[in-house]
Amino acid sequence: MSGTVSIATLPGDGSFTGYMARPVGEPTAAVIVIQEIFGVNAGIRRKCDRLAESGYLALAPDLFWRLQPGIELDPDVEPEFKQALEWMGQFDQDQGVRDIEATIHHLRQAENVRKVGCVGFCLGGRLAFMAAARTDIDASVGYYGVGLDGLLREKHAIARPLMLHIPTEDHFVDKDAQRAIHEGLDDHPRVELHDYPGLDHGFAAELGKRRDEAGARLADERTAAFFAQHLG
Repeated sequence: MSGTVSIATLPGDGSFTGYMARPVGEPTAAVIVIQEIFGVNAGIRRKCDRLAESGYLALAPDLFWRLQPGIELDPDVEPEFKQALEWMGQFDQDQGVRDIEATIHHLRQAENVRKVGCVGFCLGGRLAFMAAARTDIDASVGYYGVGLDGLLREKHAIARPLMLHIPTEDHFVDKDAQRAIHEGLDDHPRVELHDYPGLDHGFAAELGKRRDEAGARLADERTAAFFAQHLG
């Protein structure tokens, strides 16, 4: 069962929506699915549905709601891709993390779920790292997060498990940035890194041209095992 839910902001002075997919029976835990720059589109909703099929309560908050509620864009359509980049340029990432924290509170309080994890893609991969450093989320996974090398100053604040999936040919994350991420995090006791040789940004997208089937399956299997270990 799936549908739209309302989530209160942290100050309680407003609300925003999210797409929620519920499992059959009591959920094992909850997982927040953090959007790409394309909004809570069909691919992100499918991520939620798949998690629900695995027994999780999955919720994808609309993090662009302050810019325009309900943004849904297709990365394979060039004008929509350019529009997504424009929205990204206006997005307040710090506020986005606070909205993720509000989503954690919603799941724990309104849904009475004990453990909450998150998984993010692209922009969401970056926000998953930020959530791991700035919130009390139980476990976080980031796929092809951009600009993580610029966030390494926050690594000391990561107290709970974080997994990062890094395609080696990511055209948004160059080799120097990848090297910095490894040098900064390889010895971190709570962080697990996985490289995907030859793969590019977006390789685990549910829909569209960016998906690499073998790479996506491998990364998703690792994510599933990670959540089973830390959210079970």
